[in-house]
Amino acid sequence: MSRRTPALIAAAVLLPLALTACSTPEGDEPTGNKAAAKSDGFPYTVTNCGVTTTYKAPPKRVVTMNQHVTEIMLELGLTKSLVGTAYLDDKVLPKYAKDYASVPVIAKEYPSYEQVLATDPDFVYGGYSSAFTAGDGRGREAFKKSGIGTRLNTESCAKADTPMETLYEEIREVGRTFGVTDRAEAWIKQAEADNAATAEKLKDLKALPVFVYDSGDKTAFTAGGKGIGNELITRAGGTNIFADLDKSFGDASWENVVARKPEAIVIYDYGSTTVAQKKKRLLDDPALADVPAIKNKRFAIMPLSDAVLGVRVPAAVEKLAAQLHPAATTS
Repeated sequence: MSRRTPALIAAAVLLPLALTACSTPEGDEPTGNKAAAKSDGFPYTVTNCGVTTTYKAPPKRVVTMNQHVTEIMLELGLTKSLVGTAYLDDKVLPKYAKDYASVPVIAKEYPSYEQVLATDPDFVYGGYSSAFTAGDGRGREAFKKSGIGTRLNTESCAKADTPMETLYEEIREVGRTFGVTDRAEAWIKQAEADNAATAEKLKDLKALPVFVYDSGDKTAFTAGGKGIGNELITRAGGTNIFADLDKSFGDASWENVVARKPEAIVIYDYGSTTVAQKKKRLLDDPALADVPAIKNKRFAIMPLSDAVLGVRVPAAVEKLAAQLHPAATTS
């Protein structure tokens, strides 16, 4: 998948930066600054995917890598904090287009460490663990040594089986880090209401067996049972046939696809391979001819950015439900 393609290995170059995100003990601050920060809810200490950081004030110069974390920043009204962004899987939502256009795109895919440092950031926010690949020079430890705070979207490290709650916590912690707790809580409240409304429409329906086709030829790259993709299917009135795959994404054999008889196939839409090409690959495979979803040509389409831990998720549940259960969701 393109989002896992590493950037060119970059040399680690350390720059002296005056930053707000650091692990300096609170007591090292001048008394006046400490009092002012405390009045705004700072210092704030958070542990994210094993990395503990203390923020004396909200970060002011932020680089985002991967679309879903960029959209979280835009949704929380933090556009002016962004000094660089990188790596879209598809287009940002129309509501974010104007704000996104004002942010410098520093690389089409992952930037090098030097490209990130050139923006003079005090914070880097990555969506996938590949955003902080140490072998490419972008490890979180390397940024820490330069005094730069980092955050990794918690889908990459969450151990709980409640991804929607993980999403709420992601939004809550980002809002807290940037001093916009009220915006984060307002978003969470609306998301909870939207999810409840979809659940009410589907409460009396039998779940539909669903296979997610992300990509793959010799094997099927699909959504496993760990992650927001699996919960999307469940909340949309489906049952992921590979929920027993103990990861967010993974490979499954075509023999298992046939054996588990999905009644609908969700195709992830992203990258250079079109939805039409993916459908053709599935429909033209004689080994899949007896799969109910293939026989009935029952497909649902989901942009990849809808299926990761970001602000699109509540609307994505509703959209997927409308494709899996159109009669129940039409009002």
